[in-house]
Amino acid sequence: MLGIIGGTALLQAQLPPLEREEIATPFGKAEIYIGDIAILKRHQHQTPPHKINYRANLAAMKIAGVDQLIIIGSVGSMKEELTPGSIVLVSDIFSTWDIPTLHEHDIFHVSPMINQDILISLEEIIPDAKRGVYFQTTGPRFETASEIAHFAEHTDVVGMTVASELTLANELGIRCAALCTVDNYANGIGGEGAPDYEEIIKIAKQNGDKVTALIKGIVEKFA
Repeated sequence: MLGIIGGTALLQAQLPPLEREEIATPFGKAEIYIGDIAILKRHQHQTPPHKINYRANLAAMKIAGVDQLIIIGSVGSMKEELTPGSIVLVSDIFSTWDIPTLHEHDIFHVSPMINQDILISLEEIIPDAKRGVYFQTTGPRFETASEIAHFAEHTDVVGMTVASELTLANELGIRCAALCTVDNYANGIGGEGAPDYEEIIKIAKQNGDKVTALIKGIVEKFA
């Protein structure tokens, strides 16, 4: 089964008809919308990035039968040429902060893999998308201009969620890839100061139709 996890942009999209289910996991309950595919809204109930129960979310997708997963994230651009409105396919992830794990009481190491078959299929659906490295911070605050300047040499977009979800999907043996909608420039990029949250929400709403079209294309390709 195909699974899709999305955040701010997904809340603005028109989704296919699905049934809401609450799935119990060893890490807590998670709310999923299930039909021919499974969709999880990571910010349901106004949950901020640093409070999301990633382990419950990904475990619930596994329990629901998801074996291939596409993660959609809203990001800030760390490169001037990646303008707001662009689509970036995640080629690698970078995070110097803690990422959740399902293995709190045993020794287990997982390789941070992005499934290349899914990635190539996404490129066929979104031919104008560019590949880029995703830099994850913890949130909920935005990054300082100095932080962005320091990491922009090796990363392309910045967000607060995707690296955690990709890692847990790998631990669960779920084939996964990620795409990101660029909603703003990161702090200090393109002559811009710190992002304004209300402006980001405004842009996400404007991107709702684009995300709806993306999901339609994904479902037609994978489901």
